[in-house]
Amino acid sequence: MQRTHAELRRFITNNFLYGRDCGFRDDESFLEMGIIDSTGLLELINFLEKHYRIKVEDADLIPENLDSIDQLCEFVERKTRGCSTVTSAVLERPAVS
Repeated sequence: MQRTHAELRRFITNNFLYGRDCGFRDDESFLEMGIIDSTGLLELINFLEKHYRIKVEDADLIPENLDSIDQLCEFVERKTRGCSTVTSAVLERPAVS
């Protein structure tokens, strides 16, 4: 996951912060910090799909997946393991008797 973290942080820094890492925390919201707007989100999705060879589905387009370095890392790890957001959430629920 450290490699994914470094790649994602480098992509965000180079593409949205003009190569200057302004010291934002890995758990800080891209939207709240003004780092990524809606157009930037499309660029980010394109990068994720091409670089990690994953498909970002419409159901995946929620802040819990894409709004910080930490969330992106978790999302990419889930997708590369073959789990979608919805599927992994369902699998983690306790069984109902």
